[in-house]
Amino acid sequence: MRAGISDRTIALSWSGVTARRMARHSLLGPASDSSPAEIASALCGAHAQILAAAELSIGRRIAGATRADVQRALWVDRTLVKTFGPRGTVHLLATADLPMWTGALTAMPSSVPKHPDPVRFTPEQTDEVIGAMGHALADAELTVDELTEELRVRVGPWAVERTMAAFQDTWPRWRQLTSTAAHRGVLCFGRDRGRNVTYTNPRRSLRDFRPQEGATAIRTLLRRYLFAYGPATPQHFAKWLAIPPRHSAQLFDEMTDGLERVSLDGAPAWTLAGDTAIPEAHRGIRLLPYFDAFVVGGQPRQLLYPGKAAKRALTPAGQAGNFPVLLVDGVVGGIWHQRRTGRGLEVTVEPLRNLTAPQRRELDDEVELVGSVMEAEATLRVGRVTVGAHT
Repeated sequence: MRAGISDRTIALSWSGVTARRMARHSLLGPASDSSPAEIASALCGAHAQILAAAELSIGRRIAGATRADVQRALWVDRTLVKTFGPRGTVHLLATADLPMWTGALTAMPSSVPKHPDPVRFTPEQTDEVIGAMGHALADAELTVDELTEELRVRVGPWAVERTMAAFQDTWPRWRQLTSTAAHRGVLCFGRDRGRNVTYTNPRRSLRDFRPQEGATAIRTLLRRYLFAYGPATPQHFAKWLAIPPRHSAQLFDEMTDGLERVSLDGAPAWTLAGDTAIPEAHRGIRLLPYFDAFVVGGQPRQLLYPGKAAKRALTPAGQAGNFPVLLVDGVVGGIWHQRRTGRGLEVTVEPLRNLTAPQRRELDDEVELVGSVMEAEATLRVGRVTVGAHT
């Protein structure tokens, strides 16, 4: 038996765990006293490859909030930062959490695919290019082309050769380092300039910050993950971060004094020590956007996506978030899609089973909430969603 683990194993029900997660994700009801940054922190980041989805993901969790509140936190107050987070994907993170995130992500095995030798930088070249990025972005927001020219001058033509294959094109070599530079704390996204992405240095928002010491940052991140998504297993944590399962298992082993083993519907899992209180089961309807943290981080998939939901709302590889989802009593019970035309927002919802009259009324309320957050006049149509999954 591992040190710090009791012989007594507490049994937790899936319905209770779901209700607890929803409470911690401000999904039982919008929070009246939370800021966008506090919500992003509680979620361990909001996926923002589709920025409008991140705006809805955060905005719907705050009473009376709209997408403008999220945008203000991101671009004016700078309490949110758009950067490369877990799995090397674009997220909105709380700016105050950057020391933890950069410390943890730098200390863990990289989830970024390696490029072949003629394209891949040596460790020394990586350090030189990333250092130049940090200096070039210290007081500026630069487009890809502008940063390419800066690096050509500061480092040399070898750093910007168009040799990196991407999307049926070739990109400058330095672009393979964007997420690595973000994890080291010298790059994040600036405001889009028209249709052009810009990058800047996060130290413009959080002066003099330093990445937290790696081991400390990883322990903090694991505790936050378990609070938001527990009970969970090392395999779940590894999938969430796209790190090797053996590395995740080692982290759990090193933290056994602060963890507690439980049984989740008969299967072993882990929570923070003493964090075993479970509320009553939740009953209700919720609409979550693309890549909402609740489903991307939520495990086990077979419980969160029961029956038909797995086939309809997961990719063939089992990836969550590629469809906006309808939650019914805390688990996926359908998908939905929104189409905007001017001030109008047509919401099509495809339930996977017939809704009761109270559920149908609650769906109307959810559509109204989506419209309010997205600053649009929303209308509901119940029927088949014909739009495919987002890749």
